[in-house]
This record gives sequence, structure tokens and C-alpha cells, in this order.
Amino acid sequence: MSMTLEQFAAACHRVLKTDPGPAGRKQVCALVEEAVKDRDFIARYFAPGTGQRDVLYQDKELGFCVCAHVYSDARESQPHDHGPSWAIYGQAEGETVMSDWTLIEPAGEGKMGKVRFARAYTLKPGMAHLYNEGDLHSPRRDGPTKLLRIEGTDLDKVRRFGYRAA
Repeated sequence: MSMTLEQFAAACHRVLKTDPGPAGRKQVCALVEEAVKDRDFIARYFAPGTGQRDVLYQDKELGFCVCAHVYSDARESQPHDHGPSWAIYGQAEGETVMSDWTLIEPAGEGKMGKVRFARAYTLKPGMAHLYNEGDLHSPRRDGPTKLLRIEGTDLDKVRRFGYRAA
């Protein structure tokens, strides 16, 4: 039987309520992998018309968000972190090449940070990856993709600074 958004969010809530740190987030990452392998879940919550970032659920107590991301074309993002938050990327369809970056100089008000390339790896359907606070990364998509992303807080409301490769 397919998982519902309500069941998924409740499971994430239980885990994060017990352990909001990196160990709990790894457990949530495993839940994300289950969700992106569930074809009925993906069909239900990534219906036609899903945008590049649709918030499907926000936890009233803990603040985490469950987001659906649908990209119809190739796209490459600059290196970034999630400010004071964490995020989990789950690959539902297509592939995303993720690059990890090492901090050289921190970013600040009016100042781009500098980073050095560390490694690249491909997220394929059914895979998920956790990015803790301060983890610098950049996604590249060479074609259409669907991602399920869990944000520790609503990232649309978080101020972040930019980074560039040195």
C-alpha cells in the first residue's frame, strides 16, 4: 500500500521530535528514500502542474517543510548552503549531479564566499542525501527531474549568502 503525505510527515515528525540532530536526520533521509521509491506517492504529490518548489507540508511544531520540486529542463545552481538549516534531497525521477565544496573564505554581508570543488556524485531515482548546516553543495540537472526535499525550516524565509568557486 502506498504511503500518504500525512503518514510520511508524521513519521518525519516522530523521528525529529526524538532526535533533531544529524542522527535523526539520517533516519529521515531513509524515510525520504522510501518515499521516492513509492511510484504512487510520486504520482500523487508530483502531479502535472507541480512547480519548481511547492511546499506540500510544513510542520507546525518543528518547522520542517516537505517540498516537491519539478524541473522540466537542464539547470545548474551555484554552490550554496542552507544558512542555519539543513536539507535532504530525494531523487524521484531523472538524475541530479551533486557537487560538494570546501569552504575557503566565508560569505558575509556584501561579500561572496569562496569555495573549492571537493567531489561530485549522482543522485539517481530512489536515492536521498542529507546536507547538514554549513554543508556546501551545488546541483546540476541535465534534463527533467523530480525531487522530494525536506528543509529544516522554510528556506524561502532564510537569508543566505552566495559562494563562488576559487
